[in-house]
Amino acid sequence: MQFNDYQNKALTTALNHPDDLMDKTIWVLGIVGEAGEVVEKWKKLVAYRDGVITSEDIEELKKELGDVLWYIALFAESLGLKLEDIAQLNLDKLASRKERGVQKGSGDNR
Repeated sequence: MQFNDYQNKALTTALNHPDDLMDKTIWVLGIVGEAGEVVEKWKKLVAYRDGVITSEDIEELKKELGDVLWYIALFAESLGLKLEDIAQLNLDKLASRKERGVQKGSGDNR
């Protein structure tokens, strides 16, 4: 599946509100909330199970990562952005950092 195909299908599963700002707010907060669930599951694996990861854990993490992706797809669309463009821009940025030897450090525009 291509990123843009996923994004188009994700849009068919979204609830829309009359207020565009409300949709954007719900979707951007959803990214953070679902990412928090990924982090929480990982924390428990490390803190309580010494980092032992089962196939069930992988499936649960996959579900949560899918939820993150869904919210990203909707938020991106609400801004007029396509996932494939976002992915390509990100790869280009990271390749440039590697080429210039500035992978470590801080600042978005290094």
